[in-house]
Amino acid sequence: MSEALYQVSLAVNARARLGESPLWHPIEQLLYYVDIPSCQVLRFKPATEQLMRWDVGSEVGCLAPLEDGGLLLAQRDGLWRLDTTTGQRTQVATAPYDTATQRFNDGKADPQGRFWAGTVYEPREPALAALYRYTGGQFTSMVGEAVTANGLGWSPDGRTMYWTDTRAHTIWAFDFDGASGVIANRRVFSTFARRGAEQSLEDYGGRPDGAAVDVDGCYWVAMYEGQRLLQLSPRGERLREVVLPVRCPTMPCFGGADLRTLYITSASDKRPAEELASQPWAGCVLQLRVETPGLPANFARLA
Repeated sequence: MSEALYQVSLAVNARARLGESPLWHPIEQLLYYVDIPSCQVLRFKPATEQLMRWDVGSEVGCLAPLEDGGLLLAQRDGLWRLDTTTGQRTQVATAPYDTATQRFNDGKADPQGRFWAGTVYEPREPALAALYRYTGGQFTSMVGEAVTANGLGWSPDGRTMYWTDTRAHTIWAFDFDGASGVIANRRVFSTFARRGAEQSLEDYGGRPDGAAVDVDGCYWVAMYEGQRLLQLSPRGERLREVVLPVRCPTMPCFGGADLRTLYITSASDKRPAEELASQPWAGCVLQLRVETPGLPANFARLA
């Protein structure tokens, strides 16, 4: 594995508590992302550095562009449509879990337009979080026994799906049937060492959080508390490491007109004061240019 000498710079100079789910809108050519505990959706226009915010009333874990306009939001209490012109929200579906102990986290639309979103089980024990598929007006639990669902993505040919339980320090791959939306043959794609009881953060590689896939099928994953971004091959081999100026990156996405700008959200919430003082970009959105473009975001379909 090589350490890539990419030039990491500041994209959005606004500190989020827990920035997540960056999305480059394929039509609007704008960057959307969320600040989960602040219950906000944010939109950034790189050309003017204009940042817009919507307060949406409850934690929003992820979002996807809708085929017929606006955004689909996965919030603690269910799925909502956000009209980004008027700011109006309309509830699409109620949450399929106990909202007192769970909320939606990482999610995306698959290549056929089905919406997938995983949850976080906040008590941590037992592992009751799950990955849900929403289609035809119904939620279906597809994978269970997790704590923090993350890392959702699909290979360029749409035949492999990736998914992570961050607490398990493991990324899994599944066979994906695009026609039916069925997953099978769960296997370990990549696994990472857990932090030892006496191990310092400087010696800890982090745990896999959000991810994005490029056109060559490489999987780019943010390593939470590891202060790095990894590029994994389609076979799970560690190809590159990008050291970042923030301890807690959360998720990358490919953006820009050529999909070669990698945007990376990050977290500042509940971090030590000395860490935040030494890392002024913590919670901000970072960016770097890469050689290989990423896959464009998929549009969600509600019908």
